[in-house]
Amino acid sequence: MKLSSPPCDNISKGRSLSVVIITKNEEDRIGNLLRSVSFADEIVVVDSGSSDRTLEICKSYGAKIFHQKWLGYAGQKQFAMQKSTCDWILSLDADEVIPDETRLEILDVLAVETDQAVGFSFPRLSWYLDRWIHHGGWFPDRKVRLVRRGSARWVGVALHERLEVYGTVKLLKNPIRHYVYRDISDQIRTVDTFSTAFASQKKSRFPRVYLALGLFHAIAKFFECAIWKLGVLDGPQGLVIAVNSAFYVFLKHAKVWESSLKSHTEHPDS
Repeated sequence: MKLSSPPCDNISKGRSLSVVIITKNEEDRIGNLLRSVSFADEIVVVDSGSSDRTLEICKSYGAKIFHQKWLGYAGQKQFAMQKSTCDWILSLDADEVIPDETRLEILDVLAVETDQAVGFSFPRLSWYLDRWIHHGGWFPDRKVRLVRRGSARWVGVALHERLEVYGTVKLLKNPIRHYVYRDISDQIRTVDTFSTAFASQKKSRFPRVYLALGLFHAIAKFFECAIWKLGVLDGPQGLVIAVNSAFYVFLKHAKVWESSLKSHTEHPDS
């Protein structure tokens, strides 16, 4: 069913809502998100080069589509916010969904909030390997996502983007649902991508020491996720999360060490 996404011509009421999304090759997930936000006055999608059916699906839901080469996470999300036209902006990722109880809470907030708050944070509940994850540091994983126009900006570098809000932020109760990885292979690909991004920005004067520290940090990370943050209560999935979290910590240290080897190869006499 095609849903319309009309211009926000009721801005004077101060309650209109834009949903903004960045995409690239998300045909298997984007439909679930778009169905869940059909209550919005406007859906804005900024795509960075999809070659699958992502844009076709977005068009079928009446989304306004813009094309933009990748600017980094913060830059791309800021660009998407600037393309929206409503009073309030809800920024979401393609692997997220707004459940009914969260939709109702958002609508209640927009109906009663005036000048008390300019931003709202949500807990985020992640689905991983056929179960919801409640431990291991994955929940509540609060994120600021709903902001009043002109009161926030995406900031940060590489993988650490966040909405910086210029005013009061209130906490909402109901979660955004996050379908975080398609499978373990998808998680490993993400670990590889994120660790490479980390290493590209990090240099160490003592790379071998840094590598050794990475091993100790990885062991500590496993116990943090599995024991201290009770990841074992999530069953085998919690164990997989703890191991892969530790692997990511070690891998990003190892790639910093690896970059020192490449530098030495380029300058063998140094």
